[in-house]
Amino acid sequence: MSASGGTKAIVAALSANLAIAVAKFVAFLFSGSSSMLAESVHSVADSGNQGLLLLGGKRAKRQATPEHPFGYGRERYIYAFLVSIVLFSVGGMFAVYEGYEKIKDPHEIKAWYWPVGVLVFAIIAEGYSFRTAVAESNRTRGSLSWTEFVRRAKAPELPVVLLEDFGALVGLVLALGGVGLALGTGNGVWDGIGTLCIGVLLIVIAIVLAAETKSLLLGESAGVEDVQKIKAAVVDGETVTRVIHMRTLHLGPEELLVAAKIAVRHDESASEIAEAINAAESRIRAAVPIARVIYLEPDIYNEQAAAAGTDPGKGPDSAGSASDPSGAGGEVPPEGRPAASDGSVPPDDSGH
Repeated sequence: MSASGGTKAIVAALSANLAIAVAKFVAFLFSGSSSMLAESVHSVADSGNQGLLLLGGKRAKRQATPEHPFGYGRERYIYAFLVSIVLFSVGGMFAVYEGYEKIKDPHEIKAWYWPVGVLVFAIIAEGYSFRTAVAESNRTRGSLSWTEFVRRAKAPELPVVLLEDFGALVGLVLALGGVGLALGTGNGVWDGIGTLCIGVLLIVIAIVLAAETKSLLLGESAGVEDVQKIKAAVVDGETVTRVIHMRTLHLGPEELLVAAKIAVRHDESASEIAEAINAAESRIRAAVPIARVIYLEPDIYNEQAAAAGTDPGKGPDSAGSASDPSGAGGEVPPEGRPAASDGSVPPDDSGH
């Protein structure tokens, strides 16, 4: 996802939520509807969340420092995680509390046209914001389903805005239903039930967001397609003959670290190997532009050691070969150096 696409969706959501929050508060003051109060707080929380996403995007652009040599790209993940906390506490828990209070002590809704009119306006505004987020997501979603897109996206902004806007639209429908039933039956309990449903919805969405951003914070590898592109780019068939072992890690949504042990021919000189490594790095960056931090270690591939396998239960080709789409294959020890019991390769005097 491009940063500009995420920013456009965030700004659209922020503009809509600020206008909606003001309108909902006015409607609450005139009608006394708890659903309107819950929705007002929900819109204020959403506005704050979009502000957090914008702040995280700005702070992530800071240059790397000696203390943080890989930069600040993950700040976008941190602020997205804060969004889930705000949505859970300010939006969800407040709505649950307000709904419980209204069910316990229901009040008649006054000036019904205020909440109904504002809810209709809010549905239109949120629909515009949701449409913008969907359009921006479709540019990078490809053939992925919406569930897969939310789970696999490395940039957190669009999934966050999509889920927030979807939750807002469903919440508005619930609020409209609660207000409508309260007006139709004359029983304010329905308004409280609608508010309670809004709170549960927001808590569920917050938990989903927290789970996804937690995974990003822990560090995710490149997608399967990018891993295959990197492996294909490394091997030139001349000096570099295969990838023995590789790991990838997202340092941020648009910055990827690649570390690999590559097999080179045993009769190549040091200068030829260095030239081959530099050429491989250039090919990797051309194939996957976000691969900005690359470490390649040359080694001698040993077929006998590979056939023995370094990971229990895996076949001869599992040790970081192209058939390992995750890039997490085991490390193959060079000839004459048996693997340790934990699968690692002990160092020798040659510096490998």
